[in-house]
Amino acid sequence: FKGGDTCEYLLSSGRFLGEKVWQPHSCMMHKYKNSEAKNCLIDKHVVFIGDSRIRQLFYSFIKLINPQVKEEGIKHGNIPFEDKSASIKVDFLWYPEVNGSMRQRIKSWTEGSVAKPHIIVVGAATWSIKIHNGSNEALAQYKINITSIAPLLEKLAISSDVYWVLQDPVYEDMLSESRKMITNEKIDAYNEAAVRILNSSSRNSKAKVKVFSVSKLIAQETIMKSVDGLHLPESSRDTNAMILMNVYCNKIVKPIDGSCCQPQPPLTLIQKIAFCFFTLSIIGYLIISLIHRNNYRKNKSCTDLESGEEKKPVISTPNVSTLEMLLHCFCKLGLIMTYFYLCDRANLFMKENKFYTHSSFFIPIIYILVLGVFYTENTKETKVLNREQTDEWKGWMQLVILIYHISGASTFLPVYMHIRVLVAAYLFQTGYGHFSYFWIKGDFGVYRVCQVLFRLNFLVVVLCIVMDRPYQFYYFVPLVTVWFMIIYATLAVWPQVVQKKANGNCLWHFGLLLKLICLLTCIYFLSYSQGAFEKIFSFWPLSKCFELNGNVYEWWFRWKLDRYVVFHGMLFAFIYLALQKHQIISEGKGDPLFSNRVSNVLLFISIVSFLTYSIWASSCKNKTECNELHPSVSVVQILAFILIRNIPGYVRSVYSSFFAWFGKISLELFICQYHIWLAADTKGILVLIPGYPMFNVLVSTFIFVCVAHEISQITNDLAQIVVPKDNSTLLKRLLCIAGFFSGLHFFSAMQDQSRH
Repeated sequence: FKGGDTCEYLLSSGRFLGEKVWQPHSCMMHKYKNSEAKNCLIDKHVVFIGDSRIRQLFYSFIKLINPQVKEEGIKHGNIPFEDKSASIKVDFLWYPEVNGSMRQRIKSWTEGSVAKPHIIVVGAATWSIKIHNGSNEALAQYKINITSIAPLLEKLAISSDVYWVLQDPVYEDMLSESRKMITNEKIDAYNEAAVRILNSSSRNSKAKVKVFSVSKLIAQETIMKSVDGLHLPESSRDTNAMILMNVYCNKIVKPIDGSCCQPQPPLTLIQKIAFCFFTLSIIGYLIISLIHRNNYRKNKSCTDLESGEEKKPVISTPNVSTLEMLLHCFCKLGLIMTYFYLCDRANLFMKENKFYTHSSFFIPIIYILVLGVFYTENTKETKVLNREQTDEWKGWMQLVILIYHISGASTFLPVYMHIRVLVAAYLFQTGYGHFSYFWIKGDFGVYRVCQVLFRLNFLVVVLCIVMDRPYQFYYFVPLVTVWFMIIYATLAVWPQVVQKKANGNCLWHFGLLLKLICLLTCIYFLSYSQGAFEKIFSFWPLSKCFELNGNVYEWWFRWKLDRYVVFHGMLFAFIYLALQKHQIISEGKGDPLFSNRVSNVLLFISIVSFLTYSIWASSCKNKTECNELHPSVSVVQILAFILIRNIPGYVRSVYSSFFAWFGKISLELFICQYHIWLAADTKGILVLIPGYPMFNVLVSTFIFVCVAHEISQITNDLAQIVVPKDNSTLLKRLLCIAGFFSGLHFFSAMQDQSRH
């Protein structure tokens, strides 16, 4: 870690990802929309001073504010621009040489009560080289002139942002005869003079002119595409304008995916309390461990002086107390959360933008699929969607989703549509699994509900506190939590219909189907009534959980995207269990699910359906239209996969232990990736080892998987303590949890008030 300001890196270093995506060293660059640019520059005055190259930069900059602007105007004259809706003024002042005229204009802003521009971008040199035929006398005069201008720029830099743009290299082979004297050697000499003279007299760190040297690096890669060998291609100057916008606006707009030039966010009150709690937990655990260690030493075997024989200690090593286990869990969790904070909140580790290529997505996919096949084992049972099989399913889906996120494959629509099916498949399993449990066990007790809710939400609640993020930010957990409660309410509400009751009287099956029809009707109504949905989830305290950026639209969008798939999972479970009860399907080891003829027909239909969906998803042209169809058609590929995976007896009897291992920690993997594998809340990639992308991914992945596994164990251990089976004890714990959330709400309200 070199330290320093990320703004310096943004202005001076970086590389291209592919042909057009610029990656600054150590930080992420946000792509500003015109609305964001206007909000940042409202009531601001920006001035560009220089030659035709600066004029190019001026046009690219104002197009970020108003994309409709055309490059029409006097080429060798001043060009004004104003956006009256946001009171933004951007002026280009034609001063192609660093001379007395430029000095006089800059000096006018330093005198008296003249309004100073908020941003000043200056640069010139090629005209001096051209007019004076590249003479050494012209370079000497340039040094004298820039020496006289430097103190004025430094004075302006106290209250304004001042940037000196170094001269870009030229493509000498393409230069016209009148420009042949403009060589890269001369440009380097002028740049060297500017860098040496600027800020040489400044003792105040605030009164520094920012040297915009990154343009040189960009030009070195792209100047060959220039029309005349002198002026940059449009894509390059647009990149320069975007860098300028990031340098000035990131600290104002604070975009999540723009880590350059953003200061470390201050610790909130809740974060400070969490830090104190984890610190005390670590200290408490160390004290108890030392006490137990000393007691163990005292009780060790000792020699009897009279008989000379060794005595056995009367007291054995004590069992781990509930308090010690609790402190042990919070001790480990505290260390893990420290790592989370350092990775994604402290400006300690570097972050980079994602860049998608087909190879970065498909090669890892092929690798893990081949690896998964090598870990094939026999299942303990051969039922449809048995535990090993569902863990395997969750595991390979989670690995594919992780690769999808780190490779930035969401920009490739066919991949996006297939990943949407994987997310839907998770929710399908939610409907299938919880329905099967309640239908077979008939257990609607509070203990079961609390266990599920704790295991689903524990990590997310901790991250909301430590990382200062709203609950809805981790959208998948609210989604599965709400659907679990919907499934529970559907089956638990009177009349309760379970398998044992339905076996006694077949009419109860119709009662259950009636409940499912009512559920489907409610889902349909809410999906087409955004107003009703938002009203329900805008009531306190639901609004505290489901609001993101001040509204519940994001929650409505996420819910609507997979609105039917949980219902499909419940319906599939009901049909499957009914077929199983009436022995219509055969689940013996090695046996096909149905008769050979029926199995072959179903297998053929499933394969065709699976491929048909993939062809449709691959031919998608518009993400919005495809998202509209997705809730209704995603179940086709899910059911096709289940049948392909379960109809052949041999395929149903084996599973991949490699994928199943990841499946057991799939929820933790999905949540942890936000901060310790990806970066900037999933918008970028965490860089622990700069300069070695492959090695960096290997190291960060290893740590990430270990942490997810450890958190899974911590969650399971704490679930046994926090959610006991005894009802009276459980009630006390629930009161404590209610008190905890009340305190959290109180401190959150205080925090919000102090922010406003």
